[in-house]
Amino acid sequence: MKALYYPAHDELLLTDLPVPECQPDEVLVKVKACGICGSELETFKTRSLRRVPPLIMGHEFCGVIETVGTAVKDWKAGDAVVSNSVISCGNCESCREGKTNLCSHRQVFGMHRNGAFGAYVNVPAAVLLSLPVGVAPRLACITEPLANGVHLVRLTQHLPLKNIVIIGAGPIGLTAQQAFKALRGVAGIVVDIRQERLEVAKRMGVAGVVNPGTEELVAAIKKITGGAPIDLVIDAVGASQTNQQGLEMVKPGGTLMMIGLYNNSKSLLSYDIVLNEKAVMGSYAATQNDMQEALALIISGKVDVGSWVHYYPLDRGREAFFDMMDAVDNHIKSVIVFE
Repeated sequence: MKALYYPAHDELLLTDLPVPECQPDEVLVKVKACGICGSELETFKTRSLRRVPPLIMGHEFCGVIETVGTAVKDWKAGDAVVSNSVISCGNCESCREGKTNLCSHRQVFGMHRNGAFGAYVNVPAAVLLSLPVGVAPRLACITEPLANGVHLVRLTQHLPLKNIVIIGAGPIGLTAQQAFKALRGVAGIVVDIRQERLEVAKRMGVAGVVNPGTEELVAAIKKITGGAPIDLVIDAVGASQTNQQGLEMVKPGGTLMMIGLYNNSKSLLSYDIVLNEKAVMGSYAATQNDMQEALALIISGKVDVGSWVHYYPLDRGREAFFDMMDAVDNHIKSVIVFE
């Protein structure tokens, strides 16, 4: 099969590889579309140990079942499916509590095992969702990043929210903003240093946008809120500076939610957290329930997961990867389509 292959650090090439074989509890999926995640770009750029070559990356995907393993009962060849990125064991304490994204033995496609930057991928049946007829694969493959936003909503569902700020107008920031608007009725304020990304965010019906490269961040946010405090800040970047900005701008008693993984920073001020009773939380990936709700949002048309995405065939997979990594032509998101 053709695949976009990460054979060694600093190398990415289109090549022929063997079609994977299914274990008894797996199905072989013929990939229809696979998004490129910012975490894949970062690990490639930094030679991160989180993704060690040789490897086929890709964890945001959907497709059609080609064959089923001998122990699989609920799926058949020809079924259209979407996959979670995280494979859980189903037996550990986290899994028993329904926190499958925090499984003690979790695997992630394109990290611990080969992913979907190839024509076929083997997938445990337990992480699949049924894809209804008529839903375009190029939209359905955004289920996983949108599910990250849904997961943020679930983690903060106990908080009364009036004003939220989302730092970063990349794929996770944009999908998180839409999840909060669709599920909590809260239109966030989006912060980014790239004006072209803020223009995309404006189309999503945000409460406002701020470019800290051209305006003072706190003053600009206060102008948008009329001086009202910020209940929740979502850092979808994950740099030391954005961690600090988020903690500084959230109100006493408010919450900073960290989902971005730009670097492993150690930058938060404990006095600010303790003296103002601020909560700092992390958010990682998504459960099957989050995936199901994200897919339902896409099917309903309540979210925009297509207008800001660039699409490439597999034979232009390297171009798709590097265009997104280098933000060529105001690039936010690349999806590889297998048609």
